[in-house]
Amino acid sequence: MAERLRSRARGLFVNTRWGSYGMVALYLSLFSGVIVALQYDPGHPYYSVSSLDILAPFGLFWRSLHFYASQAFFLLTLAHFLAMVIRREHESIAFKRWLLLIFSLVALLLILFTGYVLRADATGASAGMIAENILLSTPLVGRPLNWLLFDLTQEGVKRVYANHLVGLGLLWLVLSWDHLRHYRISWRQSPTLVLLLVAFPALVAAPLEPERLGAFHIGGPWFFVGLQELLRHLPPFWAGIVWPGLLVCALALLRRPALASRARLFCLAWLAIYALLTAVGLSR
Repeated sequence: MAERLRSRARGLFVNTRWGSYGMVALYLSLFSGVIVALQYDPGHPYYSVSSLDILAPFGLFWRSLHFYASQAFFLLTLAHFLAMVIRREHESIAFKRWLLLIFSLVALLLILFTGYVLRADATGASAGMIAENILLSTPLVGRPLNWLLFDLTQEGVKRVYANHLVGLGLLWLVLSWDHLRHYRISWRQSPTLVLLLVAFPALVAAPLEPERLGAFHIGGPWFFVGLQELLRHLPPFWAGIVWPGLLVCALALLRRPALASRARLFCLAWLAIYALLTAVGLSR
């Protein structure tokens, strides 16, 4: 009986149209993001975000819709990627295309992360400072990468704003286009998801945490908490570059038949360790 339930649950996960659902969330994120961007001032980021909630018509709703739709798109994309691995679809994908899909996930994570930084609240400011220090600790390429992606010390959030709006989005589109162009979606096929993504922001406001003077610990974005906890025990380069890089390498090796089983076990172990680190970080 238990085995039958597990089989049904696995089948439900594998057969769900995660990719199509993710595209619905993406369109809602883009639509609401345009409205939020029209009110955003990178010269005064926190003030413009907080004033959006008060002064713009339905400003809090549009900001919350953009926040939750973006989170949903990221999670649904991860589910789609995992379903591909479970169905072993990656085995029929050329190794080069598989690498592009992996790096498209990295680009998508950076887009989501820069959205937190642009809020410039306690969470965003802390996350941006940590990310900049991680890049600056990287030998040889650290400073050029920081100049390209963040440069918060010199430019404030202006560089981050440009990357969030254009640079990283174009990079993600280029990396995932060959896979993305096969999807056709219809709003009428996902009425429940659309209703949920519109109703939830109307009921639950997106977070905006003011600066807390003298705070000993400020938690980062939920996907960043495990890395933040790891930074307590390892130098920035090892925690912020090498540790995530190991997962990227293991995902790439899933496409190599001789190493696929070991790579799969390593990915599971990595995720378990990161989940534990996240739990510890959230408990602080």
